[in-house]
Amino acid sequence: MTQLNYQKGKLAANEPRPETPLSKTAIKQQMHELQAIGKSLVELSKDRLTQVPMSDDLREAVKEFKRLTANEARRRQLQYIGKIMRNEEVEPIQEKLNQFLGSSAVETAKLHLIERLRNQLLEKDEAITTFLERYPDSDVQLLRTLVRNARKEHEQSKPPKSYRELFQLIKSSLEAHDDEDDEGDDE
Repeated sequence: MTQLNYQKGKLAANEPRPETPLSKTAIKQQMHELQAIGKSLVELSKDRLTQVPMSDDLREAVKEFKRLTANEARRRQLQYIGKIMRNEEVEPIQEKLNQFLGSSAVETAKLHLIERLRNQLLEKDEAITTFLERYPDSDVQLLRTLVRNARKEHEQSKPPKSYRELFQLIKSSLEAHDDEDDEGDDE
């Protein structure tokens, strides 16, 4: 028979304190958080999913979720993914997901900037001068031609070929400018 080291409801000095068990609410909250991470995983493309560090079991469960079509089956599979994630290292998975979300937010902001610049170029001629001052390596002749053609296309309700080419020109000018800034930082 083992002797307990309790004296009047208190632990003896040499005994470690037992961990307080999590409440039922806290456990349920953790499960919902893991399911939310799992939901983010199943929404990733195949390319991005391969970049996420996870076990083979979790990877298979995510693939299975993508195969399912019935709502109830998907809900159960998502719960199963949450269950598997209890045994996973969640921090690296969450870091990778945050990295994907951050990069997509930056890309979206960049696309909005390009669209804004394109609209400014089409609205007024002074914007061309401002753009060329900011991005001096841009092809001046091509830029002016594309702006002129895009304006004509809009007036004549033609397909926006030059409008799209202008977008690509602005995008490449911004990328070239960003590359120059990166090289300047290295020196």
